[in-house]
Amino acid sequence: MTEAATTFSTVELRDRVDRLPQYPLGHLPTPLEHLPRFSKAIGGPPVYIKRDDCTGLAFGGNKTRHNEFLIADALAKGADLVVWGAGVQSNNCRQTAAACAKAGLDIHLVLGRGKPADGPDPIQGNLLLDHLVGAHVEIIDGQVGPEVDARIAEVAAEYREAGRNVYEWDRYTVKSLAAVSYVLCLVEIIEQAEKSGFAPQACYGCSAGSTGAGLVVAAAALGVGFPIRHVAPIVWPWDTRADMAKIANEAADRIDVEARFEADDIELFEEYVGPAYGEVTPGCLEAMALLARTEGILVDPSYSGKALAGLIDHIRGGRFDSEQPVVFVHTGGTPALFAYNEILAEQIAARSLATPAAG
Repeated sequence: MTEAATTFSTVELRDRVDRLPQYPLGHLPTPLEHLPRFSKAIGGPPVYIKRDDCTGLAFGGNKTRHNEFLIADALAKGADLVVWGAGVQSNNCRQTAAACAKAGLDIHLVLGRGKPADGPDPIQGNLLLDHLVGAHVEIIDGQVGPEVDARIAEVAAEYREAGRNVYEWDRYTVKSLAAVSYVLCLVEIIEQAEKSGFAPQACYGCSAGSTGAGLVVAAAALGVGFPIRHVAPIVWPWDTRADMAKIANEAADRIDVEARFEADDIELFEEYVGPAYGEVTPGCLEAMALLARTEGILVDPSYSGKALAGLIDHIRGGRFDSEQPVVFVHTGGTPALFAYNEILAEQIAARSLATPAAG
């Protein structure tokens, strides 16, 4: 793992991050909980879960941390409108729309369904929450990524011509600032682990962008001796490892951490995505059921559920010491569960998620 030229204590690193403007949104620090029944069920080391599903804003999630920095940046630039976008069931858009409501900013969401419409888009899950918090919602046929990004740029330009001061999704501006927020997440994990009397042997989370890049920067700055492993929810049409390294370098620059990252520094696992972004996999279904039935904690089928499936597979594959704990970062996404009701109901009917017999 890359280390910074100078390593910092958690207090020193937090101070560097806190020099950047922030708009308070989250319930922080989030808990770090031991999962004894889950750990036993998968036959592995003790697993701890970082509850970033509990960040508080509109059902929480990792984007709440991101938005503490992004909304502060938007307000500092005098924005009165945010133009954002991703998929129809985007956790990012749901939390960003809620953050805008709290900050008094208008928001226009461009949501890509990834296919031509075959009927009305059901207003449920994250999409329902987008409407409830007052977002202007535009749904297009395009895919998440370049197609949605292109429409965001068009919409932002139209609003600017109409006289609005727009803060828009722009991966080259936004991603490194969002990554800084996850420097603080690893600071919390280290402080909480020390208080609980353990040192992690690895940290897992769902990311193919800013969240994971921020964790990598923090690990280098703190000089931690354990790996940061990212389970991707999507396979992007670019080199994701190189992109995450670039984001990490830019985030490090923002907080004056002298560290440089290359693609090989990013431990990324894309094999748990399944056939396509957002499609439910058998491993994800098992992970969802195991965590829910042993600990009463819910994960979604697109993001944290797939990352948890990756962790379970690695544990069963014998990657870890059986005594030293592993940390899993729950990045949220639970409102999307309700948009998967038909698929999950089919699995329950087929007994894939059926309740085991008592006794």
